Amino acid sequence: MSMKRSLVLSGILLAGLCAGTASADVVGKVGVDWIGNDIIVDAVADPEVKGVTCHVTYFDRSVIDRVKNGNWFEDPSNSAISCHQTGPIEIGDIDVSKGGEEVFKSGLSLIWKKLVVTRIYDKQNDTLIYLAHSREVVDGSAKMALSTVSLYGQPVTWKNGKPQ
Repeated sequence: MSMKRSLVLSGILLAGLCAGTASADVVGKVGVDWIGNDIIVDAVADPEVKGVTCHVTYFDRSVIDRVKNGNWFEDPSNSAISCHQTGPIEIGDIDVSKGGEEVFKSGLSLIWKKLVVTRIYDKQNDTLIYLAHSREVVDGSAKMALSTVSLYGQPVTWKNGKPQ
């Protein structure tokens, strides 16, 4: 197989893996020490819920920190999230099961660890819950953060009708 064809197939595979999740825009980068470690702030618009934006923070290790600590390929699992209404809310085809739906993911290691934002709809309280957590193949992490967007009393448009 030619190198060009391999790259094209890899690109198609990567696009397929990323389908259905939102992309993030870096809106802040705060230096935290002299060796170049940073806290990154991303704005993530929910792809199926127009009018809701989440701001997710995570730690980005510098090259110096990676050399010093010997762990080249991984960032810490720590993250924080805050989600708010940023426009008229229009809800598309969302998963309303208890397991929710992944709306964003970003790599925290070369292969194994991802920062994930999962949306869960709390029907009883008419609230969208956004859970930021890390997903690891071997050892899961208990580090997580939570944010909610209340739909109660809001003019919300449900494209497929509000779940009963």
